[in-house]
Amino acid sequence: MEFYEVALTQRSIRRFKPDPVPDEVLWRILDTAIRAPSSGNSQPWIWLVVREEVKRRAISDEVRRRMEASGALGQMRQRAAQAQNPTDRRIWNNAADFRANMANAPVFVIPCLYADGVPAANQRTLNGGSSIYGAVQNLMLAARAEGLGTSLTGANDDIVRSVLHLPEGAVPACLIPLGYPDGERFGPTTRKPIDTVTYWDDWGAGKKRP
Repeated sequence: MEFYEVALTQRSIRRFKPDPVPDEVLWRILDTAIRAPSSGNSQPWIWLVVREEVKRRAISDEVRRRMEASGALGQMRQRAAQAQNPTDRRIWNNAADFRANMANAPVFVIPCLYADGVPAANQRTLNGGSSIYGAVQNLMLAARAEGLGTSLTGANDDIVRSVLHLPEGAVPACLIPLGYPDGERFGPTTRKPIDTVTYWDDWGAGKKRP
């Protein structure tokens, strides 16, 4: 696919077919991810690819349990029910369904910040994130080019650490469910107009697009 088509149509996908993702496709996506820049070319990452259903289910079930206990899942359902337009209703329902059934994605990818001799506390900073989230976006764009959907979600540190036996110095940066879309389409996406979020040469100095 042409690059701009990939970049402009990549969006969050939350419904997945059960079809397995071939190993060679996963390797291509991961190899694209690690081409991203990192501070001092330190490449401070480990990529956990989780395909075992029992482990995906353990992580997903605990996420759902906590969201139900906190009321967050119920709030999503309530916002869907109160939405005035079908698009907002669909977005909130999809978000709630996704978090309640995240294990339906056939693959989880969990990028972890990890570097020998670097204290975990230093990796939980903006600078630490800057050395891995570029690689995360590379992975998501590569997945889109392969016809695979992804969704960038938070990684519940203690759940992931327990289920996947992370060492103390590893910090899960996020959790990316990955698979072939089921009933959802890729972009185009809706964003704020670029001229409303761009300044030229000085803060607050605008410029209209031609």
